Amino acid sequence: MPADPVRVALIQMACAPSTEENLDHAAGLVRQAARAGAELICLPELFRSQYFCQREDHALFALAEPIPGPSTARLSAVVREAKITLIASLFERRAPGLYHNTVAVLDHESTEPDNISGIYRKMHIPDDPLYYEKFYFAPGDLGFRAIPTSHGPLGALICWDQWFPEAARLTALAGAQSIFIPTAIGWHPSEKSEFGAAQYSAWKAIQRAHAIANGVFVCAVNRVGHEHGDVIHSNPDGSTTEVRGPGDHSTASGIEFWGGSFIADPFGRILAQASHNQEEIVTATLDPALVETTRQHWPFLRDRRIDAYSAITNRLLD
Repeated sequence: MPADPVRVALIQMACAPSTEENLDHAAGLVRQAARAGAELICLPELFRSQYFCQREDHALFALAEPIPGPSTARLSAVVREAKITLIASLFERRAPGLYHNTVAVLDHESTEPDNISGIYRKMHIPDDPLYYEKFYFAPGDLGFRAIPTSHGPLGALICWDQWFPEAARLTALAGAQSIFIPTAIGWHPSEKSEFGAAQYSAWKAIQRAHAIANGVFVCAVNRVGHEHGDVIHSNPDGSTTEVRGPGDHSTASGIEFWGGSFIADPFGRILAQASHNQEEIVTATLDPALVETTRQHWPFLRDRRIDAYSAITNRLLD
C-alpha cells in the first residue's frame, strides 16, 4: 500500500560568509517549517557556506567534515526534537585527500548514528567558470538510490545531477517516489540580461520532465542572494579559516543565485514555487497514491524497451 501523504518543506535560504551563522540559521528555518506542519524538510546544496567553488583554493578543504560529524550531530538534535525527516547537503571529508558533495538523510526514527538513514554522493561533477567542483569533489560511488525513511523511500540528487535524465530514471527505478534536489545555481551577472530567463526556464523544464517521465514528485531547492564565495569558518582546533572570494565584489562579479525553488507532482504540475530574490519556505503535501494513479494512466515504466537500451552506456554511438 502507498505511504500516507506527507507535508514537505523546501528551505530556500541566503548564505552568509560564516559557517556557524549558516548552520544556526538553517536549524532555525527547519524548526520554523516543522512548527508549521512540515514532516519532510530539505535544505539547499552546501548550505553551511557561501558557494565556495567559485575558485580553486586548497584552504577551503578546511570546510569539509566527516559524516556523521559536527553538522549532522547538530541537525539530528533538531530532527529528534521536531520528529521530522531532514535532507542536508554537506561537504564530506571521507578520508585525507578524498572529499564528496554529499546528501545525508536524517530521520527521527532511524537508530543509526546522528539518525542518518542513508547518504547519497553527487555523481555528476561540473567544471565551469565559477563552478570549479572537480577541484574539490570526487564523483559519487554509491550509485542512484532510494533511501528508506519513515515517510517511505525517497531519492536525492544534487544540483548538476538534475540535468541528466539517466540519474532521475535510475533513482525512480530504485524505488523512489519523490526526488529531492538540493541546488546552488544562479546567473553570471554578465549573462543574466541575455540568457537569464532562458536558463531558469530550462532548469525548471528539465526537472518537471523528470517528474513526468518517471511518475514521481520532484522537489528542487535553491539558495538566493548575490555571493562571491567569502568564507569564515571556525576549525575544530580553534583556529579560523577566512577566505575572500574572487572578483571585485561588485554586482558585476560573483553569482546571483536565482532561487525559484519548486515542487512538481508526477504530472509535472507545479504545486508550489518560490520567488527569485528572497528567503522562503516552500511547502506542499505529497500523496504517494498520486504516483501510482499517474503511472497507471501513463505507464512509461511498463512500456520501456529495456531490451533495446544497452547502447545508453556508451559515451557516443560513433
